[in-house]
Amino acid sequence: MINILITSASRKVTLVKCFKDALVKECVDGKVTAADINPLSAALYAADGHFIVPRDDDPKFIAALIKICKANKIKLIVPTRDEELPVFAAAKDKFCSIGTTVMVAPPETITICQDKRLFVNYCLFHGIGIPRCYNISPDGVIADCISYPVFVKPRFGKGSAKTARADNEDTLRYLLKSEPEAIVAEYVRADEYTIDVFTDFAGQVISVVPRLRLGVFGGESFIGKTVNNPVLIDAAARFSRTLGLIGHNTIQCFLDDGEVKFIEINPRYGGGASLGIAAGADTPRFLIKLLKGEQLAPVIGQFKDGLYMLRYTQDIYIDDPQDIH
Repeated sequence: MINILITSASRKVTLVKCFKDALVKECVDGKVTAADINPLSAALYAADGHFIVPRDDDPKFIAALIKICKANKIKLIVPTRDEELPVFAAAKDKFCSIGTTVMVAPPETITICQDKRLFVNYCLFHGIGIPRCYNISPDGVIADCISYPVFVKPRFGKGSAKTARADNEDTLRYLLKSEPEAIVAEYVRADEYTIDVFTDFAGQVISVVPRLRLGVFGGESFIGKTVNNPVLIDAAARFSRTLGLIGHNTIQCFLDDGEVKFIEINPRYGGGASLGIAAGADTPRFLIKLLKGEQLAPVIGQFKDGLYMLRYTQDIYIDDPQDIH
């Protein structure tokens, strides 16, 4: 039996359903359970079971998850929230000792992905393409001759929160007052892509699916299209191997006049990951195969090209959730 726990389930109903479908496709007995801090999270009611857990910054968080895993014979934890990734990465061995695998990269990889300054420096050191970044001193002194407009984003953050375009120096200085450690980069006028990269637990790249971001809200893709572009696929695969990513990862980049410029990595399932799954890179099924002890052969580039995703909301109706676990 393979039981799976998806944490910070929130509105990720589609992801829960993808894992439930994967169990059926693999003819494996098991349940997909979900956990969240909010009993009114929709994904809880799409799962086979659900749990309310402490916040990931609560000292009791890991102990509560271990208790759930022991009682429910959980074989795999799939974290889905940025803030919980370093917590799970640090506690990975604790879960391993009770027979639970956590889909999470090593702590140092998580740190690089979540600290945009470290991310930029890592890419520069390894010769990985990124938008040009300008030097801003801690006291706000602009050391470089800047070509406007520029894109300003906080050193720590997710989605599009606190990001802005600056068309002149006055605007840039205004933005830096509230975010003195912000990353200031060239404003790239090119198609933006999200690339779903899946690796096995040893870091071998199994699948890579680029998808063009056609409609974005709050930093999350709601309209997208798969694109079988070898340049994007090769660049993302190389980056994944260099950084040591594990499981399903969401990589964002521009393709600027044939040059791949990476801007961010979320080492977890992203909101639009279902498009890659529907296109043939069934990463929940890959994870179940790994848990069964199977060796996965790479299927890089083997997915349906030109498949569109049109995401929409759907309503769920429940009775009073006060008796939830």
